[in-house]
Amino acid sequence: MMNDFDGYTRQGEPEKREKSYVWQTAIGLQDVDGLKPSSYLIETAKQNIEGGITIDEVKKRIDSYYKAAPARDGAGRTEEADKVSVRITELLSEKAFSFSPVEYITTHKRLFEDIYTCAGNIRDYNISKAEWVLNGETVYYASAGNIRATLDYDFEQEKKFSYQGLNLQQTVSHVAAFASGLWQIHAFGEGNTRTTAVFIIKYLKTFGFDVNNDLFAKHSWYFRNALVRANYNDFKNNIHATNEYLERFFGNLLLSENNSLKNRELLAR
Repeated sequence: MMNDFDGYTRQGEPEKREKSYVWQTAIGLQDVDGLKPSSYLIETAKQNIEGGITIDEVKKRIDSYYKAAPARDGAGRTEEADKVSVRITELLSEKAFSFSPVEYITTHKRLFEDIYTCAGNIRDYNISKAEWVLNGETVYYASAGNIRATLDYDFEQEKKFSYQGLNLQQTVSHVAAFASGLWQIHAFGEGNTRTTAVFIIKYLKTFGFDVNNDLFAKHSWYFRNALVRANYNDFKNNIHATNEYLERFFGNLLLSENNSLKNRELLAR
């Protein structure tokens, strides 16, 4: 589906190219949960890129599309993919941002309102998730009773951290570590990776980084698996948590490096 936007990213006017990158990121991030958008969403996104309709009009059209025929969603959670893609595009197009737990929680609410009952609510139960990259094992996430305190602590520490004097590689390493820690809290019942990705993209823009490329579009599944590997230990099998893979991803994203981003390289063996 990303080929549908190639013309804009290769030859398009600057404004159209930027819109196209945002849409590709939004759509590509659905892949972290195995979701695919509809053809109708793709065509409507193109109209937005062309300047024919606003993002508000896109939202109205997608809402009407599913209200008119709810069965269109089928079993593939296409409605979720479409609506969350639109909402990510809207968020990434906004200039407003506040680095705070409230902004993080609000991001989740805006992405998943009327989709998940947990939208904008910190989970109140403990979770585990079988991970392909861990051969079915799970990361240990923050316990439900400690989530808000852990969020507050991580944000406070990041606010205190000074990037002054760091070179770009050191900056990337620190951002990767912060993203890893934020994701490991797994503050919500569902939608943690997409929420974290959107929040981190907006945070990076406050540093002056240009993140309008298609890396999240093409490698969002790698991004999630890298987050998993950054938070998993199995000492008896000589497997240790590592930010190496996240740093590869962010190196490509922010420093135009050409690191290999292959999911099979992340498999815990």
